Amino acid sequence: METLKERALRAMPGGVNSPVRAFRAVGGEPIFARRASGAELETEDGRRLIDYCMSFGPLILGHAHPDVVGAITDAAARGTSYAVTTRAEIELAEMIREAVPSMERVRLVSSGTEACMTAVRLVRGYTGKSKVLKFSGCYHGHADCMLVKAGSGVAGIASASSAGVPEGCAADTLVARYNHIEDVEALLAEHGNDLAGIIVEPVAANAGLMLPEEGFLHSLRRLADQHQALLVFDEVINGFRFTYGGYQSICGIQPDLTCLGKIIGGGMPVGAVGGRADIMESLAPLGNVYQGGTLSGNPVSVASGLATLKRLREDQPYPVLEQRTARLVAGIKTAASEAGIPIQIPAIGSIFAMMFTEHVIHDFDDVMATQQDLYVNVFHNCLQQGVYLAPSPVEVSFVSTAHTDEHIDKTIEVIGQAITRLKT
Repeated sequence: METLKERALRAMPGGVNSPVRAFRAVGGEPIFARRASGAELETEDGRRLIDYCMSFGPLILGHAHPDVVGAITDAAARGTSYAVTTRAEIELAEMIREAVPSMERVRLVSSGTEACMTAVRLVRGYTGKSKVLKFSGCYHGHADCMLVKAGSGVAGIASASSAGVPEGCAADTLVARYNHIEDVEALLAEHGNDLAGIIVEPVAANAGLMLPEEGFLHSLRRLADQHQALLVFDEVINGFRFTYGGYQSICGIQPDLTCLGKIIGGGMPVGAVGGRADIMESLAPLGNVYQGGTLSGNPVSVASGLATLKRLREDQPYPVLEQRTARLVAGIKTAASEAGIPIQIPAIGSIFAMMFTEHVIHDFDDVMATQQDLYVNVFHNCLQQGVYLAPSPVEVSFVSTAHTDEHIDKTIEVIGQAITRLKT
């Protein structure tokens, strides 16, 4: 009888529908999920895992939260797709606008990738300029112009990082190192007149975890204004994860456009782009920047998102989430210290990343210089003991409201044992 992996490989490229699921970054056999509830995921072979991947972030309430499941069930019973505007879409857009005041107008889309793709097209259409600046290690979806790279430690014009991306698409994308404002200034000294916008994850959470250093984001706001360009915050991971609203409410910076995803769908496919009314009204049907989608504002996704945001607004779970995450991080650091294993664990709110290095993480070069083999070792030891961390050394892990003190205690014990084994 064929295994699930063999069947998957026969039916899908690499046996997956998204590359990280193949476990190429950590090796070993990928897992196959059967069901999940709360903070625990059950695999097809019957293992129960404490899940810190949490669908890469959107499940801040945990798997199969009753409010979310009920909302999805009720919506699906009324119809799964209309391609007609609904009252619920309007309500979700209003909730987002209230929580993130810079988003004066909101366009719902079907994914974070689509939100960022739309934002890039919008900044170019609105400004009439062509170049967009991004940062090494920051992932803004797989649209051609964002799927780019620059040489390690080098700021400059990007080159394609995937086959099938024409160099012409990459030529209008500039790449700087995160937290290095001198890179941005150097690039704008040469290309500033052509700059349409700067796109950044304010907290970079797609390359391990890079926290913004003092003044970095404020300088981006200043430089965007100086060059009559737009500042875009990609809050696909950041949004509603650290507070009810965007990270922009924490750092005190108002971007021109914001991209959201993941959490605003409560685990269902959804995204949003929003910002200043005059910019957003450049979108069709009012303006000449086209974006459309039959499943944009899908009623099932919207229902899931509304249930999630209402729960977050009412419960305000952020202090408890931060405390539990801090306790988990402290426990891991203690274990590493006792084992004599150098480790950095950048953390904010309810996300954290384990990086085996003595050096503080400032930028993507620092991330790539970590001992990723040690993370791989810890990952597999934890997986064997029932703890599922992010399946890549350059992804972050997430704590949800469903993670109990008992989950945290067990996780500290399991990770501590895994780190201790690194000495042997």
